[in-house]
Amino acid sequence: METRLSLADGSGRRYKARPRAQCTNSVDRTQPVSPAERKGQDFSTAASDTMENEFTYEDYKRTAEWLLSHTTLRPQVAVICGSGLGGLTEKLTQAQAFDYSEIPNFPKSTVQGHAGRLVFGFLNDKACVMMQGRFHMYEGYSLSKVTFPVRVFHLLGVDTLIVTNAAGGLNPNFEVGDIMLIRDHINLPGFSGQNPLRGPNDERFGVRFPAMSDAYDRDMRQKALSTWKQMGEQRELQEGTYVMLAGPSFETVAESHLLRMLGADAVGMSTVPEVIVARHCGLRVFGFSLITNKVVMDYANREKANHKEVLEAGKAAAQKLEQFVSILMKSIQLREHAAS
Repeated sequence: METRLSLADGSGRRYKARPRAQCTNSVDRTQPVSPAERKGQDFSTAASDTMENEFTYEDYKRTAEWLLSHTTLRPQVAVICGSGLGGLTEKLTQAQAFDYSEIPNFPKSTVQGHAGRLVFGFLNDKACVMMQGRFHMYEGYSLSKVTFPVRVFHLLGVDTLIVTNAAGGLNPNFEVGDIMLIRDHINLPGFSGQNPLRGPNDERFGVRFPAMSDAYDRDMRQKALSTWKQMGEQRELQEGTYVMLAGPSFETVAESHLLRMLGADAVGMSTVPEVIVARHCGLRVFGFSLITNKVVMDYANREKANHKEVLEAGKAAAQKLEQFVSILMKSIQLREHAAS
């Protein structure tokens, strides 16, 4: 092919156009990746793959069967322990622990304050399984990995999930060390499509469109309030709405004001994905936030939030929350289908 170009000097020189190189990275050449292949991806790849579940029903079942074959305990209640709150596992009797690295398909916890163990045992005569450390989006995990243990708990026969977390206080009435009973949540990442149920739905776990208006069990919240009064604590048990951010950066002053305007009382970087998947599975859920810092709401305030502060505040108040959960465990009445 011959092409005439008009140059600045007015000469008309002739050039032969070179054939275009064929693009080898066109979209239509992309090959689909199976769930089995996806499991071998590294963090950077997995982080971008949040649009559908990378695990099959058989993956969850395989993990549940492995656990059932390695312990004789059949848990009825599951507890996810947040940052610095893993000490609750020390109250378990007949405890049997597994490192996450031992368990098939389980991710690894990489955050300080998360021991990375799954512990079985009894707490006030209730058979329990406790996560001593959870998984987060900011670690590079997809939401299907963040929530993987919840569906395994469902297959183990768990009836009730208790979630705990360390959170920043947005409500001006909250003080460091307060415990907030979670009444509701705001799934802020969900506003941009980051929902753990996104992708093909497996009816063996739950319906396509699960309701979330009753995410946190009303009866259990009432029992928690009455139990707290019986404990005779000076500070009242707070109750409010938890909002999740993806992290790992803490919120700006402007973001904090926005979250407060949305109706949030406490802010953190976890919990909500696990609750959504648990409710999808039909698990009863209730949870607590330990207020470990007051969110900076004023530009004149020179304080800065940091993870070390969160852990230190957690140590000071964690025993109170652990005692509370231990006492509350007595009042959990298993539903008929779970007890059978």
